[in-house]
Amino acid sequence: MKKVIKIGLTTWSEHGHLFQKNQLTLAEYASTFPVVEVDTFFYAIPHPDTVKKWVEQTPDSFKFIVKAHQAMTLHRSWSDFFESEKEMYVRYQAAISPLKDSGKLAAILFQFPPTFRCETASLVYLKRLKRICGKLPVAVEFRHQSWLSPEYKDKTIAFLTYHQLTLVTVDEPQVPDESVHYMPVTTTKTTGVVRLHGRSLEGWQKKGEDWRKFRTLYRYNERELASLQKDFIKIAQEVESLYVIFNNNSGGDAGVNALNVIESMKLEYHDLHPKQTTLF
Repeated sequence: MKKVIKIGLTTWSEHGHLFQKNQLTLAEYASTFPVVEVDTFFYAIPHPDTVKKWVEQTPDSFKFIVKAHQAMTLHRSWSDFFESEKEMYVRYQAAISPLKDSGKLAAILFQFPPTFRCETASLVYLKRLKRICGKLPVAVEFRHQSWLSPEYKDKTIAFLTYHQLTLVTVDEPQVPDESVHYMPVTTTKTTGVVRLHGRSLEGWQKKGEDWRKFRTLYRYNERELASLQKDFIKIAQEVESLYVIFNNNSGGDAGVNALNVIESMKLEYHDLHPKQTTLF
């Protein structure tokens, strides 16, 4: 069961403090963690050659969770970036092809905005996404509470299960109309995804130019991690692979918490990138 659980972080460059460095290379990151979440795709679709280099810099078993482009999640319109909607999807699928072909694509993460409510238009959109993505692994993260409200949660889970879309289990501060309840359930037999954003309500609601410094400023304590680990085990018993991503990194706490869990659960990852050593 423990082989199923893969612990990782968002991005690889921001965790240099774990190695007494300013920034990490992907190879250095892959010497400690077996999976990474990449948000580059949300802002701009990278060239396939760039993604191919990521593949070459990581061991065979390494996995990537890549965010969908912001126009694909309706944060913006496709017309703000592309000549046509078709161009957007063609370019996106070309970009992730090195990950798909190498077996390193864990999931495409569709993180929808709070405006994406549980309603007919949204369900139609999700069906369309599934048709476009085909057999590609798709994970969806909701931000509007209607999806997992008492009235709709069972229907949401049934819908996602039927269409083979992975529901992301989210741990985040609870803000009306901007958060979903923490719900460790599975909707596919292949993949489970848990994303941990921290529990700082004040930081989560921070506005202004420096909001990123506070939004996920939170370190999980030992008791909280122990409780979460029980849910990781529960989910891992129902899927082929469980990816747990710590995103509580406004203050650099994600890496520390991730290593805490790896040690506490006695998780061992044997096919990691070799650690670099120095003579002095």
